[in-house]
Amino acid sequence: MNFRLLTVLATLLAAQLISAADWNRFRGPNGSGVSDATSLPVEFGPETNVLWKTALPVGHSSPIIVGNRIYLTAAEGGVVTGVDRNKITDKDGTLFTLAIDRENGEILWKQQAPRPRFERYQPTNSAASPSPAVDGSGVYVFFGDFGLLGYSLDGAERWRYPLGPFNNVNGHGSSPIVVGNNVVLVCDQDDSGYIIAVNKNTGKLSWKTDRRETTRTYVTPALFEPATGDPQIIVPSANFIASYSARTGEKLWWVYDGGWQPKSTPVVDGERIFVSSWEGGGGRPGDELPTFDEILSQGDSDRDGRLSAPEIKVVAPRTNFVNTDLDENGFLEERDWTFFRARRSSRSALTAIRPDGLGDLTKSGAIAWRLERFLPNSPSPLLYKNVLYLVKDGGIFTALDPATGEVLKQGRLADALDKYYSSPIAADGKIYTIDQTGKATVVEAGADWKILRSNDLAEEVFATPAVTDGRLFIRTRRALYCFGKKNAGP
Repeated sequence: MNFRLLTVLATLLAAQLISAADWNRFRGPNGSGVSDATSLPVEFGPETNVLWKTALPVGHSSPIIVGNRIYLTAAEGGVVTGVDRNKITDKDGTLFTLAIDRENGEILWKQQAPRPRFERYQPTNSAASPSPAVDGSGVYVFFGDFGLLGYSLDGAERWRYPLGPFNNVNGHGSSPIVVGNNVVLVCDQDDSGYIIAVNKNTGKLSWKTDRRETTRTYVTPALFEPATGDPQIIVPSANFIASYSARTGEKLWWVYDGGWQPKSTPVVDGERIFVSSWEGGGGRPGDELPTFDEILSQGDSDRDGRLSAPEIKVVAPRTNFVNTDLDENGFLEERDWTFFRARRSSRSALTAIRPDGLGDLTKSGAIAWRLERFLPNSPSPLLYKNVLYLVKDGGIFTALDPATGEVLKQGRLADALDKYYSSPIAADGKIYTIDQTGKATVVEAGADWKILRSNDLAEEVFATPAVTDGRLFIRTRRALYCFGKKNAGP
């Protein structure tokens, strides 16, 4: 029996256990952010249309819904910020996975994960940013401070798969996904990155593929199913977009395009794949950096084949040494400099791809179109009812034609002008967006979109919302809210 058939059978079996209303991974079905849910509220807030509210420990993971339960991760203590690994406020910090009753917000179980280390992360990240992946038989979570864990739906630990430590200056953001019988996770970092597949039933390694050709990313992958061949895992990378066989982990095709530090989840629609990547520090035409051999000849005063911080300042004084020294050994070597040059020459873009073939497809016509403006930093694109949407820091909201990339309408979400880490979602003819300060905008979907309502959650929001029929679930910094129309049944 071939892998494609096994994957289809596994998907059909899971479908018997998971309803169409479920939101079983980061950003829902295949990371699309789209649901068939109806009767969702337009007006909501701390005192408005609240069906229940549950206090939570800190965490940025998004609510995942399967059946009558919501699954989340959280962290208490052990805060590490900036680039100093020793700035830990509480060495007894703990990591948790929680299951919550969807109807009343009661915490049904709370399992503590091992925490053998405290890895750094930036203030807008957390030790519990990756979201769980859930199917009809289990709950699968990832913590950068430990690795992967598998639980039963009732909270019994089934297996552990330690990973790391990781070299990632901003902390982790990639969430696991379930593909057939495997839990797949992207473990990109500044050196020795990889993508891994672990059997969801046993916790044993299925395959592991080296990704040292890229540096840190924060992406959660999506599944692409071509007309022939294996299902493919689509992973944006530093300066390229790649596809891997879901069966073996083999790298199948790639396109050299995009920014150097991607965060957004790809959106797959039939034969089309939309990938957004933006990061400051790239796209500097005319600012060509010398090769490694050239800077060695000018700055390597002790002739040891590498450059110290004082030596690099002689030939490239604007270099940020801390961010360029990828393996943190105190010297710039060829790999460090190669990625620094690639970063400076990268082009942030929203790219539409129609892959056909294997290997390097950059010049094959696989790129249907590219957009280099109005790009989000963290939020993923949203394709809903044949319109593609972007939300950018400052509340810039853009509707695009997915066939051509033409801008259909653009404007500001006037009451939500801060940064955006939460990704937009869509259901019931509406689009929901939330900025970091907790300003939530409800937009009537369409090429000529309209703002229906602005709401204020009065607390920071980093997580992406989730929905089921009649219910909108939003995680703020300290709580999980269930919003719904007070006069509507479940």
